Amino acid sequence: MKLLAPSILSADFSQLSQQIRLIEMGGADIIHCDIMDGRFVPNISFGTPVVKAVRKSTKLPIDVHLMIKDPDNYIEAFRNAGADYISVHQEEVVHLNRTINYIRDLGAKAGVVINPSTPVESLTEILEYIDYVLIMSVNPGYGGQIFIESTFRRVAKLAKMRDDYDLEFLIEVDGGIDKSNIQKLSKAGCDMFVIGSSIVKSDNITASTVELKNLIKI
Repeated sequence: MKLLAPSILSADFSQLSQQIRLIEMGGADIIHCDIMDGRFVPNISFGTPVVKAVRKSTKLPIDVHLMIKDPDNYIEAFRNAGADYISVHQEEVVHLNRTINYIRDLGAKAGVVINPSTPVESLTEILEYIDYVLIMSVNPGYGGQIFIESTFRRVAKLAKMRDDYDLEFLIEVDGGIDKSNIQKLSKAGCDMFVIGSSIVKSDNITASTVELKNLIKI
């Protein structure tokens, strides 16, 4: 099943609950929250209070992407705030297997994120322990960036690894996804599509959500 996960990073936070409702009306499956601390990435976004507000505004699963230093120190707080999916960057976590087990012990789905320059092969020894991999298709830190074309190859390579090892983790992609590339990404093997600006900055949030949801069904 293909899952659409609109990101609230570029949302109008003065109308956050309303915009989430419009996303829901369009058939979104997950709400994606990008957490940035200004240290791991050159930007600051929001923390647990906003995730708590999202939790109060929707019954959809919440996917929290931790682009932060020392994520182990904050995982439980985000889980308590309402996160159903929690992902950490391989580039930041030293004891990755331990962190993945920690997330799962808290009752959340556990994911590993890799930046555009990180080889997918570096995930080989963790794949059997995780629920999903998040491949960044832009350099993390800002919304509205241009999709990196090599992502198609990286997704296809990871999908082949999944088949070769007979595993069931999901493949998620985040950054620069829109109607021009979403079907090709789906055919490459992507299961979860994180889309920000193309939805929340559109003139009709619900219609844009419906259009993109329909495109991944094809």
